[in-house]
Amino acid sequence: MRFLLLLSCCLLLSAPAATAKTVYDVELPEQVTIAGEKLTLNGYGLRKKLFFKVYLGSLYTSDRATSTSQVLGLPGHKLIRMNFIYHKVDRDKITDAFAEGFAKNSPQLNGDANIEKFLRLFQSNFVAGDQVALQLAPDGTVSAIHNSTRLGSITSKPLSEAVLLIYLGDQPADEDMKAGMLGGNQ
Repeated sequence: MRFLLLLSCCLLLSAPAATAKTVYDVELPEQVTIAGEKLTLNGYGLRKKLFFKVYLGSLYTSDRATSTSQVLGLPGHKLIRMNFIYHKVDRDKITDAFAEGFAKNSPQLNGDANIEKFLRLFQSNFVAGDQVALQLAPDGTVSAIHNSTRLGSITSKPLSEAVLLIYLGDQPADEDMKAGMLGGNQ
């Protein structure tokens, strides 16, 4: 009996723990759970402005995807995380970048009330160590979370797709980050 107990303990101790990658001092778990659905880290990339490291962007999906069309076609939840590295990023800089991303990748939504509502969710500056999570539900609900504070939710399938296209569209915020989020670093 003792032998079985000792063997069980050894097996448990040698079992692989839930893994996480550490990139630029940011821990990226291999899996996260949203609304009971397990999502896997699809990829990550660094958002740079000139030569400054602004944030580490990561994409979590239900299945692996290596193209924008594959990500858009996945039926489950999706999660985009921005882990800020730069010491301080003004709220206006981020909302301006979001607005530019919408204009470049989803021009048909120009003037859409949901875009304006999304931009108004962000009311504070971001500092190194902050995390912004954009949860995208299958029904089109976009939820924004700053650190652990829920900023709000908007249900709009066009908005949900437009948020993804900021990062993965034809004119993404950062080409290298797009390639990374699409699994280029896995």
